[in-house]
Amino acid sequence: MAYETIDGQRYEKELLDLARKHTTGQGEGQLSKDEVAELFKSAQDGPGVTDTEKATLAYIRKTFDFTDAAARDFDAAFSKL
Repeated sequence: MAYETIDGQRYEKELLDLARKHTTGQGEGQLSKDEVAELFKSAQDGPGVTDTEKATLAYIRKTFDFTDAAARDFDAAFSKL
């Protein structure tokens, strides 16, 4: 598993890259409901969601823009981790 360090905190590179991919290029620059579902599916790829994956998801929520519906889905899914 690859990591990326931002401001001294270690995050999962795969999740960050996925969020970046969905918010750059063509499109509105916001994460959608489907993209949020993809992020959580990626985070749950192992036996459980690691602390690093949780920290990465929290960073994504704080840093990236979401549609209103996607923000609600993200918050609901994150609260169940």
